[in-house]
Amino acid sequence: MVETHRKIEIALKGIGVSPGIVVREVQLLALKTLTVIRHSITPDEVPSEILRFEEALIATHDQIKLIQKQVGEVLGDKHASIFDAHLLVVDDRSFIEDIIRTVKKDLINVEPVLQMVADRYADMLSKVADSYLSERAADIRDVTKRIMANLSGETLNQMTQIANPCIVVARDLAPSDTASIDKALVFGFVTDLGSSTSHTAIMAKALEVPAVVGLHDITAKVSSGDIILIDGGRGLVYINPTDERLKEYKKRGQEQELILKELDTLRDKPPETQDGYLVPITANIELLEELKAVGEHGAKGIGLYRTEFLFLGAESLPDEDAQTIAYEQAAQSQNPSPVVIRTLDLGADKLPVNFEVPNEMNPFLGDRAIRLCLSHPELFKTQLRAILRASVLGNVRMMYPMISCVQEVISANELVQECMEELRGKGIPFDENIQIGTMIEVPSAALIADLIAPHVSFFSLGTNDLIQYTMAVDRGNENVAHLYKPTHLAIIRLIDHVVKISHKYGLWTCVCGQMASDPLLVPLLIGLGVDELSVSPSQAPMVKDVIRKLYYSEAVELAQKSLASPSAEYVKQLCHDMIKGIAPEILELSE
Repeated sequence: MVETHRKIEIALKGIGVSPGIVVREVQLLALKTLTVIRHSITPDEVPSEILRFEEALIATHDQIKLIQKQVGEVLGDKHASIFDAHLLVVDDRSFIEDIIRTVKKDLINVEPVLQMVADRYADMLSKVADSYLSERAADIRDVTKRIMANLSGETLNQMTQIANPCIVVARDLAPSDTASIDKALVFGFVTDLGSSTSHTAIMAKALEVPAVVGLHDITAKVSSGDIILIDGGRGLVYINPTDERLKEYKKRGQEQELILKELDTLRDKPPETQDGYLVPITANIELLEELKAVGEHGAKGIGLYRTEFLFLGAESLPDEDAQTIAYEQAAQSQNPSPVVIRTLDLGADKLPVNFEVPNEMNPFLGDRAIRLCLSHPELFKTQLRAILRASVLGNVRMMYPMISCVQEVISANELVQECMEELRGKGIPFDENIQIGTMIEVPSAALIADLIAPHVSFFSLGTNDLIQYTMAVDRGNENVAHLYKPTHLAIIRLIDHVVKISHKYGLWTCVCGQMASDPLLVPLLIGLGVDELSVSPSQAPMVKDVIRKLYYSEAVELAQKSLASPSAEYVKQLCHDMIKGIAPEILELSE
């Protein structure tokens, strides 16, 4: 046991991005900064300056490809694909030409121009409310540092500072830093900056290295040689933990390991309550590389395939054949379990390269998703035909995002009929009875579910946006994030209303938002009559564990109490108490 009684314990709360408990000495990474010196150049020096820049780009590209190869060998193609975003930056001709043009015009060296242009691109992305895209600003900054280092002949790999087993503490870690972690030396890491959707967080999970980010100023509170304890599941960090704390966590770590082994045994067991109520668990995916993880974690089928990730970063729009191949791959991997393909959820904040739409003051309330598709029918029909062609496999379903009125569903269905006629005319087979549903993520759609129901086969509740739009709360805004409450009575009533309407019209309802992936809220959703839960693959074991220990009759009773609740906090406590009673091991992993 390490002696820590001479120093006062400091407890900090951050964002847990990779679970696990570890205690080690701190290795504080010095923040490596490259000095950017600006100087004038003559017109005759411009070609050599551009050549220097292009050589740095080639070197950067080669380094990223090497990192990608190393990650692929250790973690597989899914995690290696993270670095595709970095390659897109270093190969982006508009980004490169912007820099070259400025060097020629202003007659200054490339370093300050690179910094200025990269900052502008990164700042634009960081202001996007979509968390996935705003995190790509970090990719631009990471690549920029690497190009800058190659221009100066320096190295950027912070991991070269590590010689002994430790927990790394840093201001921030680039994905390339995380990818080069030696697990024999680095037992965990914590950072001042970061979020749950960053590529660094994704890499930490893949490496199974406990990690907590977003601690703001931990680099100012520790020194190399201090002892810290990381609880990655709860987002807790203890600097100089007491002997009592160490004993507590030694026991907790052993218990968690046993729980995870037990959950793994549920993989092939049905998600059925104690009194025989079956609740299918499907998975949410964005990339085809995630398909393998679906079955590995015990889900069956895809409840939400976000197709826009086929388009983002592409130099040109994927054609019908390319889309068909992707959709068939997803369907074949899950057959006979269903695969629900969501049509494009793109907007001014989230568009592929070379697809131009006017800038909007508020893209989240603008021309996006089904609206954008209906205003660009050829783009939409290309995707609809591809989905229909894949539907010949028999397990493909389709749904529209961000529906806000009945006419949007009718118009979309009319385009589907046109596509069916076109395929019939060419003798191309498809599922004539393909199920078509709609996302319910806008309050107006929830309230008129009875008018939409005759035109669809199912509803899929996108609770993330439903909560955000209902509560008028931007989840990414820390000043109002506390108002984002899944257990608010308005949300529970909307879910209850939609489920009752769907059952009245003989439809089924899935929840594919974050609420479905939260084990504490699973009894509430089941009690409200939700027919299916589509979750993040990694959450499937915990969700299945709750279902298998739950009585459906008790879930219904919980839902009825919640519908008469005085506050969101009261409902949250009801859910907590139920999980504590039936599956306390879940609280051990998540609290």
